[in-house]
Amino acid sequence: MAKKAVVLLSGGADSATALACARRDGFDPCALTIDYGQRHRAELAMAEKQAAHFDAKHLLLFADLRPIGGSALTADIDVPEGRSVSEMAHGIPVTYVPARNTIFLSLALGWAESLGAGDVYIGVNALDYSGYPDCRPEYIAAFEKMARLATKMGVEGKQAIKIHTPLIGMTKAEIFRLGDSLGVDFSLTHSCYSPTQDGKACGRCDSCLIRLKGFNEAGIEDPLPYAVRK
Repeated sequence: MAKKAVVLLSGGADSATALACARRDGFDPCALTIDYGQRHRAELAMAEKQAAHFDAKHLLLFADLRPIGGSALTADIDVPEGRSVSEMAHGIPVTYVPARNTIFLSLALGWAESLGAGDVYIGVNALDYSGYPDCRPEYIAAFEKMARLATKMGVEGKQAIKIHTPLIGMTKAEIFRLGDSLGVDFSLTHSCYSPTQDGKACGRCDSCLIRLKGFNEAGIEDPLPYAVRK
């Protein structure tokens, strides 16, 4: 029987590829999706479809971060649009959700421990990303060290704890090529921070622009419908 691994599955292209990587690595993936009150809720339905696509157990947890605020994804703050690559490369954008990956990894770690699993996958990326501090390798290393100190399985040494970040050193183009080779159906992913009322990606937010650039460089057609597509 394959060992279990918890995979944080947002509904986006990166997390779908991370789920495929867990399958590739021989794990029985258990997909965890967090409904944190995000304005781009189209991704939640996509996460369910992705889990079914890879025949993974799927758990949806509710952790409403809207009362905390501080982000364009959870509060009444405008999502940046039309920014250049150089603009995205400087500073931490308003789409950063305070401590989001720390919260998500903690929930994933809790579920993993209850499953008797020491492996957690997260699709963070430190190259083509929008300046989020909780996507960096040093952050992941620090969380992994903390996890070994903060859990029964870590303290007793009965289960090794590993935070897997298979995409962390890849460009978006490389991620899309990898996902394509592993059978990811990118039509079942959604990356937009500000989708239209009919569910189309806006084509102007940072996430859309990074995604479109990555698909173009990968030489793969992005199957997602966009309201504006450059």
